[in-house]
Amino acid sequence: MKTLKLILAATTILSASCVGAEDLAARPSLNLYGISGLIDMPTAEMQSDGVLNVSLGKFAGISHTTLTFQITPRLSGSFRYSGMQGYNPTFPTTNYDRSFDLRYQLIKEGRLMPAVLVGIQDFIGTDLYGAEYVVATKGIGPAIKLTAGLGWGRLGSYGSIGSLFGRRPSTSFGLGGKPSFSQAFRGPAAPFGGIEWQANNRLRFKAEYSSDAYVAETKSRHLFNRKIPWNVGAEYDVNDSIRLGLYELYGTSVGFSLQVTLDPKVRPTGGVLGPGPTSVLVRPSVKSDPGAWSADWASDPSSTVTFRDRMAKLLSAQGLTLEALSVTPGTAQLRVQNSTYDSAAQAIGRAARIMTQVLPASVETFQIVPVANGIPAAMVTIKRSDLEQLEFAPNGDKTLRERAVVTDAGRLPAGAVRGANLYPHLKWSLGPYINPSFFDPDNPLRADVGLRLSGALDVAPGVIVAGSITKKAFGNLNQSTRASNSVLQHVRSDANIYAKHNDPAIETLTTAWYSRPAPNLYGRVTVGYLEPMYGGISTELLWQRPNSPFALGAELDYVRQRSFDEMLSFQHYKVATGFVSAYYQFKSGYAGRLDVGRYLAGDRGATLTLAREFSNGWTVGAYATLTNVSAARFGEGSFDKGMFFKIPLNWMLGLPTQGSASTLIQPLLRDGGAQLHVDGRLYDVVRAYHANDLNNEWGRVFR
Repeated sequence: MKTLKLILAATTILSASCVGAEDLAARPSLNLYGISGLIDMPTAEMQSDGVLNVSLGKFAGISHTTLTFQITPRLSGSFRYSGMQGYNPTFPTTNYDRSFDLRYQLIKEGRLMPAVLVGIQDFIGTDLYGAEYVVATKGIGPAIKLTAGLGWGRLGSYGSIGSLFGRRPSTSFGLGGKPSFSQAFRGPAAPFGGIEWQANNRLRFKAEYSSDAYVAETKSRHLFNRKIPWNVGAEYDVNDSIRLGLYELYGTSVGFSLQVTLDPKVRPTGGVLGPGPTSVLVRPSVKSDPGAWSADWASDPSSTVTFRDRMAKLLSAQGLTLEALSVTPGTAQLRVQNSTYDSAAQAIGRAARIMTQVLPASVETFQIVPVANGIPAAMVTIKRSDLEQLEFAPNGDKTLRERAVVTDAGRLPAGAVRGANLYPHLKWSLGPYINPSFFDPDNPLRADVGLRLSGALDVAPGVIVAGSITKKAFGNLNQSTRASNSVLQHVRSDANIYAKHNDPAIETLTTAWYSRPAPNLYGRVTVGYLEPMYGGISTELLWQRPNSPFALGAELDYVRQRSFDEMLSFQHYKVATGFVSAYYQFKSGYAGRLDVGRYLAGDRGATLTLAREFSNGWTVGAYATLTNVSAARFGEGSFDKGMFFKIPLNWMLGLPTQGSASTLIQPLLRDGGAQLHVDGRLYDVVRAYHANDLNNEWGRVFR
């Protein structure tokens, strides 16, 4: 986990910006659990596709902080971190609990038919909030919504109508983290329901009948007095992104909620600023200017150098770098570095238009080869006449994509001239960093803030020396005193010991070599201090056809654990780790990855990662790892799992940049299923220039 600013920065920007074109009243509100609902009860509504909600709900010393993502138009998932003050009478502290939910809308609302949804709550956890439900919601006119449902588990604990599907088996959840499907929809069932009235575009009122008896909170722990099953409340939309709620619950308690909505598909800045593109220079017809179509220039060896120099200057003004140029009377191949645009299609489109400005009229075929980390990623072939015809044509970008061809880059053509003064080339930056730590029971949110100096020296094509150093300014990561109780090698769980000694710290210091051993094959060797906890050697091969959604990779690493001060010395632990990885890009922006191999603690198993990737660079995903380490040996949580987010900085700032803010949320940091973190893995380096990613972004080719 590197940056909490992923959520904080986006929330700040969005508080003064627009989520989307939808009317405020049309955006379903959330309940105290952070899912579409009334007050404490769920509804059958779905949020807009792709929307991410961050919410805080609290009453009677019970709090829920929830991340909910609309995975598909009908499927949503939630991760919740709950706190309960005084849950353990022996220790007057707050008890914290983690839980996951899934909700699927079986039927969408129609003119007569209500929306119908089935949900399962806290299905991987301790079952403290475990429940299942079927619920229906129907709008009555433009301002009223009615909801009725039937709940099991926690939502079947008050006003039961009997056990419809048999007795609910008692289950020992032990260390938590295991699915509880055997209990689903079993045991007492109870009805719930409510009404919502939209008073105006910003204000709504709610009332509900709750089927949650709060047995654990009221009978044995006396956290609050549940007098009646009725709750009422009001919510107010501060703007398009922030909603506040105030409630009266169970006749004795007052609650509140804060709901923040982030829509990855809508930029808060409206667009991306930057230099305007060069227009396509349309060639004169052969009849009107036959001399312009002459290929006599091809007999002059210096012509390509002249074209290179002119083109390099124009590319530089657009934030692109000419790597190499080859020109024949009919075909030109441009190898270009893109260090500015997050969209590969936009970079290719700008390079193609510059080629029309420089190259003679006889050159009809443009071969554009993006170069990433010194290696040619793929080749996009575009006809010059297509650029001339389609730049301003309706749906011109789609037609151009249909005619463009994506293939393997191949070797650099004979006679090509390389860019001047490209190597060595130094890039560096100095800026702030924030390093958060989540879910420590003693303090659920800790963080260090400081400065990071980063640099990368391109020594030669494909050879990069890079590193980063941090200096803490303030923070409290070093105040964590919770010692690891892991019975495995402490490959990750001693993170708080590192935090006590790593100021200043050498985060990374590596030399990497990237290569193209064969067609459709990419290679990488990285040596040095690979990440804050490990140093050694990392090797990798990736096979992928540029026009295929499937890729296959293999990685083999031999590393040694670094000293706690994160300087130059090492500890004694050494390990060989490696994986065979399969990648697949599904339709509509969904992606999957399966890693099978050996982890840092020596355990063997597999990691499945699923993500939704938006065309503007947003990524929301989750992973789970199962290895040959038993749940008992793994410890609390039973197995490794987590969620991750990536927000492109240009989405927040509106400026052309390839930077992003990323965070990894792990409910627990244990030693089983832990992988090595290495910068510059091949799939991430080259995939943006392959057909599937280009297809998703091609609408920006003429921007």
